[in-house]
Amino acid sequence: MSIRVSVGHFEVDQDIRGAVLRVLDSGRVSEGRETRAFEKAFSAFVGTKHCIALNSGTSALIAGLTAIRRARESGGDRLDWAITSPLTYAATPNAIVLSGMEPLFADIDEDTYILDPDRVEEVIEARKDTSGIVTPVHLMGYVCDMARFESMAKKRGLELFEDSSQAHGSLYKGRRAGSWSHASSFSFYIAHNIQAGELGAVCTDDPEVARRIRKIKANGRACDCAICTRPEGKCPKFREGKGDWDPRFLHDEIGYNFKTTEFSTAIANAQVSRANDIAEKRRANVKVLNDLLAKHSSILRLPIYSDDVSYLGYPLVIRDPKRLNRERLQVALEREGIETRPLFGCVPLHQPAYAHLKKQYRGKLPNAEYIGANGFYIGCHQYLTRDDLEHASTAFDKVLKNIVR
Repeated sequence: MSIRVSVGHFEVDQDIRGAVLRVLDSGRVSEGRETRAFEKAFSAFVGTKHCIALNSGTSALIAGLTAIRRARESGGDRLDWAITSPLTYAATPNAIVLSGMEPLFADIDEDTYILDPDRVEEVIEARKDTSGIVTPVHLMGYVCDMARFESMAKKRGLELFEDSSQAHGSLYKGRRAGSWSHASSFSFYIAHNIQAGELGAVCTDDPEVARRIRKIKANGRACDCAICTRPEGKCPKFREGKGDWDPRFLHDEIGYNFKTTEFSTAIANAQVSRANDIAEKRRANVKVLNDLLAKHSSILRLPIYSDDVSYLGYPLVIRDPKRLNRERLQVALEREGIETRPLFGCVPLHQPAYAHLKKQYRGKLPNAEYIGANGFYIGCHQYLTRDDLEHASTAFDKVLKNIVR
């Protein structure tokens, strides 16, 4: 059987199988004990007081950004925009738009693919008469300069929201990604470090933001308790004679159906306790790949290694597109059994949905534009063996020998 080095992989072990069977045996599929257990475990892992589970990372972004905007605006302040990375999955800018704000983009650091604080300062200065949210994206597990962004937000009276979807367990100055801001979002998509197929979460220390997210994720219903006590015949929302005995069907703001299931949260919770081990295995694989591919470092920019990074993938950037075409390289690698994915593309310059912004940003995001056009990644996940990594190295040797000009 030929070797295939995938970007992501998922194996059902006894812990995960037991978690699924536990849900089946409980007779409850909708959110309940498993979801509450996951929220408690993941908030402790990240280092925040609250965690709210949602059905996807995109939902977590939308609900988190919306909750912060509504909380701020309830006090009389408008939030008109959110600054984020131009090199990110489309969910990030999409969530900003769907949360009722204008997406603004600042360029990135060319070595770690994450927001450059100096460029963010420039964008803020241009919008100094308005207010908004700074939304750093911890791409590929690399954590943004959160001390700078925290200081920036306090100085300017801005909100701070981390997109930590790709950084489960990454550290910055000894603290987890997702613990530095007003709130943060996570995704547990199947290719991520903690995998549940489809699942998201928002982490925060702010009880008001947590309360609002619980309402927003359930169509804006009046219920906002972390644990429902109606099965015990009690409800803190009940007001006799007011006609609202069942607040699950009383809606006091506009929301979405972003609730998740017991299956997803049970599967994710089975992995939280070993998240550090997963990250360590991925780091070890990055080290090996860096050693094996060092011979090609004049052609490909290899990822910077750090013990603080929990790597989502193994990113590579073509140094000279005149000598090496990304599409041709990806096609050739796929034929050798190496799955590849592009580094998302520069949103306002490469994504058709944001073509209306192309003229505004042309020439202003050189690093994101270059990496979006010439970057890609392969897998470094915990299930890859030494044979897999050596196969990847051999594939690069063969392909690059044939197609580099």
